[in-house]
Amino acid sequence: MWLLLAFVVVPLIEIGLFIQVGGWLTLWPTLAIVLATGIIGTVLVRRQGLRVLAELRSSMSQMRDPLSPLAHGAMILFAGALLLTPGFFTDTVGFLLLIPQLRQMIITAIAARVTVVGAGATTAHRPPGNDIIDAEYIDVSDDNEPNDPKNNRPSRWTEH
Repeated sequence: MWLLLAFVVVPLIEIGLFIQVGGWLTLWPTLAIVLATGIIGTVLVRRQGLRVLAELRSSMSQMRDPLSPLAHGAMILFAGALLLTPGFFTDTVGFLLLIPQLRQMIITAIAARVTVVGAGATTAHRPPGNDIIDAEYIDVSDDNEPNDPKNNRPSRWTEH
C-alpha cells in the first residue's frame, strides 16, 4: 500500500515543483539545475560509496560487525537512485541521505524497531586434511565393466 502511494504521490509532488520552479526560473535554468544536481549527486555518491566500501573491507578484515557499513552503503545506493531521478523532491531526499549523521539517525531508528532472534554460523574446527565425508552408497560395479566392448548390455545408469 505504501509503495503504491509513493508511486502516486512522489510524481505529483515532482510535477508541482517543476511547474513552480519552472515558472519562477523559466525552462533552461530549471533543466540546468536538475542536470547539475544529478552530476553533483553522482560525484558525492561515488566518493561516499568508496569510503563506505573501504570501511566495510576494514570491518571484514578485522572480523568486526559489518552491519553498519552495509546499512550506510544501502542508504547511499538509495540516495544515488534518488539523485539520478529527475526532480527536486527526490534530489532533496537524496542529498539528505548523503549526510552521515542523518543516515546514522535513520539506522538507529530502524534498529530500535528490529529484533534479531539469532545470527551466526558454527564451524567445526578440524586439523587440515582430516575432512570427514559421511555418505551412503551402493556399489554397482560387477565383473563386467559397462564400457567394456565385450559387454553388449546397455549401461545400467537408469536402473533403480
